[in-house]
Amino acid sequence: MKLIIAAIKPFKLEEVREALTALGVRGMMVTEIKGFGSQSGHTEIYRGAEYAVNFVPKVKLEIVVSSAMADQVVETIASTAKTDKIGDGKIFVLDVQQAVRVRTGELNDDAI
Repeated sequence: MKLIIAAIKPFKLEEVREALTALGVRGMMVTEIKGFGSQSGHTEIYRGAEYAVNFVPKVKLEIVVSSAMADQVVETIASTAKTDKIGDGKIFVLDVQQAVRVRTGELNDDAI
């Protein structure tokens, strides 16, 4: 099993969710986050005063899928979230050692 963590632009969330659902992904966790990378924030003007926005709003997706499905999920997120502009996001893939469904006690692939 793989844990896929993706940080994407907030307005792309619904489009990515629809694409992943069509792919067969049955669940995900979504968190509103702030951060910066090579974008290093930006400046904005509010009521005539310029100020620096050091942390850019993003949405973090956490998805656990079978190892066989991981590459397809990563490709789907990358292609759907892409805007060709700086700050499109990042995707990380980690190994998951165990998953347990609390209600039934099912383990690993059966739990996801």
